[in-house]
Amino acid sequence: MRDVIIIGSGPAAWTAAIYTARADLKPVVVASQVEVGGELMNTTEVENYPGFPEAVMGPDLMTKMQQQAERFETEVVYDDAAELDLAGPIKKVTLGSGDVLEARSVIFATGSAYRKLNLPREDELSGHGISWCATCDGFFFRDKTIAVVGGGDSAMEEATFLTKFASKVYIVHRRDEFRASKIMQQRAFDNEKIEVIWNSEIAEIQGASGLTGVVLNDTVTGEKRELALDGLFVAIGNDPRTHLVHDKLELTSEGTIAVEGRSSRTSVPGVFAAGDVIDPTYRQAVTAAASGTVAALDAEHYIAALGDVEPALAAV
Repeated sequence: MRDVIIIGSGPAAWTAAIYTARADLKPVVVASQVEVGGELMNTTEVENYPGFPEAVMGPDLMTKMQQQAERFETEVVYDDAAELDLAGPIKKVTLGSGDVLEARSVIFATGSAYRKLNLPREDELSGHGISWCATCDGFFFRDKTIAVVGGGDSAMEEATFLTKFASKVYIVHRRDEFRASKIMQQRAFDNEKIEVIWNSEIAEIQGASGLTGVVLNDTVTGEKRELALDGLFVAIGNDPRTHLVHDKLELTSEGTIAVEGRSSRTSVPGVFAAGDVIDPTYRQAVTAAASGTVAALDAEHYIAALGDVEPALAAV
């Protein structure tokens, strides 16, 4: 019987592991067998994570976090959580292998996944001209020509932010009007660096070792044309990875896991959530890590409150 099972392997999960391990709760991290490290594994240089003045590669940062967690004897399982039983005082996590882990608490830190264009070479050029985070990567496109794909508030915000660095920013949208709020649209329209390409979608990504441009498809006429680019930012939304907890935990209207105030407490006692899976707004490595700290402390207090009572008999 364990005290804590942590599901996930991004900044929130590893930070939660570090804190719970140092509290002698002997956590086990279910780190997945295919997506270990989360979205930062697809990021090249990370320049805005505190403590790395010379920047750090995304995969290197995740490796260091994992090593720090393992230093305090965190157990790591390279498998995927396939099914959860969270209802009783003993939480059960069934793995893809069929093995079942049991614990008195669970920290759910599975993150979110950016929606992709699902085009050839998109994954290969991730971090080499293609990005899903202007705040993370905008600095690398100083005086460059870039495009943002999307039509919502996020796309307008990213395009406006990127004008701080880029010499030219295109917004590529498949319709003839945006769904973004009027104020966000106006900010984009008023920015002389931004040009909107209406009724267009990305049909092809060009570039060998790095992005060189895209092929646009006119959604009205079907005509195709090339657009030279140094960078492409995809801002068509993201989806929190909550498929395992549908009908088990309360979710917000935005699809994230609902928590109590600034805590990590979910609608089920003994189950805590952290990172992008509860955050529809900021989605930064440093905010996810901070959230993992909160979840670890909440879990520690929860376990302490159970006292020496046998888990099966503990009141929760």
